[in-house]
Amino acid sequence: MSSIHEQAMKYVYQQVLQRLLSYFNRAERTALQLLIQRLIVAAGGIERIGDYRVLVAFSGGKDSAYTVALLRAAQLSIAGRAPATFNLRVANMRHAGMTSAVMDNIHRCYSALFLHDDPRVQLLVVDHQYVQTFEQDLPFSSPGREQNRSDMLLGGHLTAGDARTTFCNACYLSMAEFLGRAASWGEGVDAVVSGDSLKEQKQYAAWITRLARHNGQTVSQWHKLGFRTALNTIDSIGQIYYRELYGEESMPADFMLRPLGYPGKPTAPAFLPVADLIGFRTDEHWALLTDFLGFRFDDLAFSFSESDCANPLLMAHMRGLRAQFVQGREYADGIAEYLELAAAMMRRKRMPTRLIHQALAAYDQADKLEERRALAAGYAQEAFGLNETQLVCLLFAPFVDAGAQLEAFLRCCHPGMLVASADLHRALSGQPAPDQVVQWLVDVSGLSLKGLQNLYVRPRVDFNDDSSIIARVRASDPDKGRVMTVDQRTGEAVAELISGR
Repeated sequence: MSSIHEQAMKYVYQQVLQRLLSYFNRAERTALQLLIQRLIVAAGGIERIGDYRVLVAFSGGKDSAYTVALLRAAQLSIAGRAPATFNLRVANMRHAGMTSAVMDNIHRCYSALFLHDDPRVQLLVVDHQYVQTFEQDLPFSSPGREQNRSDMLLGGHLTAGDARTTFCNACYLSMAEFLGRAASWGEGVDAVVSGDSLKEQKQYAAWITRLARHNGQTVSQWHKLGFRTALNTIDSIGQIYYRELYGEESMPADFMLRPLGYPGKPTAPAFLPVADLIGFRTDEHWALLTDFLGFRFDDLAFSFSESDCANPLLMAHMRGLRAQFVQGREYADGIAEYLELAAAMMRRKRMPTRLIHQALAAYDQADKLEERRALAAGYAQEAFGLNETQLVCLLFAPFVDAGAQLEAFLRCCHPGMLVASADLHRALSGQPAPDQVVQWLVDVSGLSLKGLQNLYVRPRVDFNDDSSIIARVRASDPDKGRVMTVDQRTGEAVAELISGR
């Protein structure tokens, strides 16, 4: 880099920092100085800060965007007063919930903070087994998409569409693989930062610790675990979960290729706490998010959610479909119940009132409801390759327990296939059956014949069965840290309806 270009870039970075600081209030400026001190101490002094590497996970949502902005302010502040500053690695976990709108949010955030071309910054995307540099239009890999799809289908059919199992669990348990790959890429990192609140971190830790101890693992208090041990603990639970989800014979071929702990590195990174320095009230940094970082609330994510694996719009849609097809009520009834619970949860999460109204207003007229239904159906097709017929099939779970609910499913949704009931059971049990019957099963479910036959010999998950890892994982929510309460009208768990941070 020529000296002229270097001076020009320093000026640009100074301008970025000044504009960024203009959005900080007094408390945030104080928090920034405390963060700078914490980073310098962790690095071993200002003279070693230039070799210090920090990883932060960025979901593309509002809270993690604020965390990235605060770290960028610290990086540029140190650069303005010292010969060097720390290196920042920002990593996204790619999954079906990362819509184009989320990718656009990420790109605008990176552009506003001038991260793209700064040699002190690495912008990574972890997609299934692949780690690559962030690009705004980077497509979701076929293996990653297929893994998300199969996780959803199996979890859904084994639990009759239980929202938490269908959409959330596999993603929560894949965090070990994501962090392992993101942290160990290239030269590795010295510290890992989480933008989650202290409450959320403690609840997630308590959830993982309970599961690990129930599985016979000796786990000390979470805050005493190192990075490698923590990731190994999460991953061990994930392996048990996936074995039950898929069955030993149907485990994904590449599952055991997951990196454990911190592979290939002599020293694992430390967890660097910053949650105590970050405010989580969206109103307090609304201007920073929307005016400076260009944050836009994703219409697919219910106008407020982070880009978690569970998509609130799709979860609302599934509740509407359950009401219409499984319970014999109106689609709008299921949506209304979802909105009631969603509003309560948004208020508990101290979401701005205008966002709550915005989210609810999207459903307040019949034509809007139809628009949202079409939008959710389009998302399900794009993200998971599933149409409404296949989603309804999942809610009935007609293939598990040797097809115990198959007749009820046919009577409700496909009465013309009742005459082929015997052939359907033969195909599902592995006996010869007409090709058109097999093709109908594949088309109506979105599953392969092998996948259908695997479900046919599996029991539906009993959530009162303490020996089932799927049941135990669902028993409490890592985001909220509480045992689920059940909505008496529908039998669904309230705590799993919204998972946005």
